[in-house]
Amino acid sequence: MKIRNLIIYMIIFAVLGILMCVYIARGSKQDAPAYPTEINRLVISLGKNWDDVKSKKEQKIISEEPFEYAVIDPEGNLLCYTKEGIATSVSTATTQFDVIRDIEQDGRIVGRLLVHNPYLELQQKRDIRQALMIGTLFLAMLLITVGYFIYLRNRVVKPFDRLKGFAARVAGGDLDTPLEMDRAHVFGAFTESFDIMREELKISREREAEAVRSRKELVAELSHDIKTPVASIKAMADVMSLTAKDDMERETIAAINGKADQIDHLISNLFHATLEELEQLEVKPEEISSTEILQMIRDADYRKMVLQPELKDAVVLADRLRINQVISNIIANSYKYANTQIRINSAYEGSGPQYLMIEISDRGGGVPEEELELVTGKFKRGSNTKGKDGSGLGLYISKYFMEKMEGSLECFNRDGGFAVRLKLPVA
Repeated sequence: MKIRNLIIYMIIFAVLGILMCVYIARGSKQDAPAYPTEINRLVISLGKNWDDVKSKKEQKIISEEPFEYAVIDPEGNLLCYTKEGIATSVSTATTQFDVIRDIEQDGRIVGRLLVHNPYLELQQKRDIRQALMIGTLFLAMLLITVGYFIYLRNRVVKPFDRLKGFAARVAGGDLDTPLEMDRAHVFGAFTESFDIMREELKISREREAEAVRSRKELVAELSHDIKTPVASIKAMADVMSLTAKDDMERETIAAINGKADQIDHLISNLFHATLEELEQLEVKPEEISSTEILQMIRDADYRKMVLQPELKDAVVLADRLRINQVISNIIANSYKYANTQIRINSAYEGSGPQYLMIEISDRGGGVPEEELELVTGKFKRGSNTKGKDGSGLGLYISKYFMEKMEGSLECFNRDGGFAVRLKLPVA
């Protein structure tokens, strides 16, 4: 509540209270009006015309006097009166504080004039006015109080509840819903600042998430890419062990092979843990020639088991890093699970053509037909891989990369072996 509003509120009530007190004080001083001259004149007139007056019997008359009155004879009999309900006897007039005057004729009392005193009527009217004033004052107080309550609710309570709800949403992680701008309430000056804080928190969280995602992606990429040279080290160690000259050399080569296995296991664990936390790996397709892809195949074939690969001349849309990873994965899997010669064929597909198809196949017996759709799933491996190291992620990642490059990856059995067909869109 602002001090200014409180002061205005107090002043209004003080003014209303003072006005009411003044009105009541002035009204309490107002007595019934007195008409001494008119009453004297009426008494004289009645005395002069008494013979006519006494002939009346309880007759209601019309009078031009500014007051109401009744006339009775010495015996108390009512002769005439001007208004119903006024005193018509001396005793009643006395209790009502009426004016009682004797009417004389030739020096003797012939009757009495009872002048009605309107004090009680005036008092009743005054009481009604005072009651109305008090009721009006209380009604005004009620309306002002209700109005101020509504003002406080709309300008203080509700905005505070919105701020409280906004703070709860921000604390709960909802940084997308903006705070409603309203400068009319007491917290209006803070509304924009709170929303700016929300936007800054959102930007900061997005930057943090992007940084974390980039680090994890980098770790995943490096982990997977390191597996290829480690596999090469293991292959060369196997070849060297066949040509070792003595036991010491064979032990050294065996130690190298064991350390390579240890590195491979550690990298697989790191890659597995990192990939589970990544929502996606970045893919940026660009125009590359089939000649570059052919060189990637030759580089990945460190055991020289690919039979004279040839690719159709084409310019395709692909991410150099990702397509290299796909080819390395497929050839490394053939080494591990088939250990046979590898054939690579290519062809155009679609009108134009639309795609360059590359088929990589071995003669290792393939996988059961019912498992073909499963081997490209995350952490899925065929039943023919038992006893061999692997995480079940190579084909899953390869398919993911191909789809991100607007291509595809399909697995099937052919001629007693396992085949992978890649489709890349032609630029």
